[in-house]
Amino acid sequence: MHRSRLYALIIDAPQETAGAATAFWSAALGADVRTSPDEPEFTDLVDVVPGLVTAVQSVDDTPRHHLDIETDDVAAEVQRLRGLGATPVSRWLDCHVLRAPGGHLLCVIPVASDRELFEATATRWP
Repeated sequence: MHRSRLYALIIDAPQETAGAATAFWSAALGADVRTSPDEPEFTDLVDVVPGLVTAVQSVDDTPRHHLDIETDDVAAEVQRLRGLGATPVSRWLDCHVLRAPGGHLLCVIPVASDRELFEATATRWP
């Protein structure tokens, strides 16, 4: 048995347009921005949706959106999603990138949110 929850909505922007994308989305959503020195490729759009990280990610790829699902058992969550039709794309550290039916990307990551928030909002899977 494991648990998982939607953790983040990530707006992927090519490196050369990430600054403009951040400026646009922060103004469009009325959000302050915050960047951590530990992960400079991510700029958080602060408190856009309470309990959900919303961020612009500078990528060496095409513009798109993707979702991050956090879980207390990455292998079990990847297997569950594969059983629903997702296909593996790549892996980076503890992040498993999958493609959902329909072509959308998603990442499965270890729990990254506040533990109390995770405990209160995660779905328990058999």
